[in-house]
Amino acid sequence: MQQKTAVISGANRGIGLEVARQLAALNYTVYLGSRNAEAGQKALSHFADTTQVYPVMLDLDNPSSFRALSALLNERHGHLDVLVNNAGVLLETDLTADSTSTIEPYILRRTMEVNFLGAVGLTNQLLPLLLKSDAPRIVNVSSNMGSLGMHAAGAPLPHTFAYNTSKTALNSYTIHLANAYKESGMKVNSAHPGWVKTDMGTQYAPLEVAEGALTIIRLATLPADGPTGRFFHMDEEIPW
Repeated sequence: MQQKTAVISGANRGIGLEVARQLAALNYTVYLGSRNAEAGQKALSHFADTTQVYPVMLDLDNPSSFRALSALLNERHGHLDVLVNNAGVLLETDLTADSTSTIEPYILRRTMEVNFLGAVGLTNQLLPLLLKSDAPRIVNVSSNMGSLGMHAAGAPLPHTFAYNTSKTALNSYTIHLANAYKESGMKVNSAHPGWVKTDMGTQYAPLEVAEGALTIIRLATLPADGPTGRFFHMDEEIPW
């Protein structure tokens, strides 16, 4: 039986770090992605047992880091079981304002580069290894702020245009990828962690980090008859 392996981007803090902790506790070999080596090494202090946790440099601006990680995984394991696309940015600072007509082109472009294009690039690089898994799982960490259905229905969500649009695009990738690999047994889903106490969520958020990781862990460990191409918070399905 293959040793279960997982890669989490943006895993040196917040929800990504907690997902890494929980997967390590489930006996996965975890590759903890961070933008620089020092941050990854510091994150190891949060693990009681680091024998199956490996910090790796994973910069969504740097496709060479994707290739290096792919080569490392291929050499050590020959496959990958779980990919959690967690790394992301929220560059709009005023969550009470509607930035639709005032968004700076740089902010929009930068947000899309990290939250969408970076996730697509990393995933596509690792797909050959995922397809060698007995049960490949991809979790795209999205947000209900990217739900067009909720916005169209007038849900009281922030109108941070760049961030919301990047998550909508990531959700589109979830659907396309799930459809493309439906016959392979791969499960690809989007997760809304909830409003969580992190640097991005602030201390005013109602959920603790461990609670924010629950949806991601559930989708990363789905059984063979689990859903694919869907969008969830906990057990609740969110409209696209």
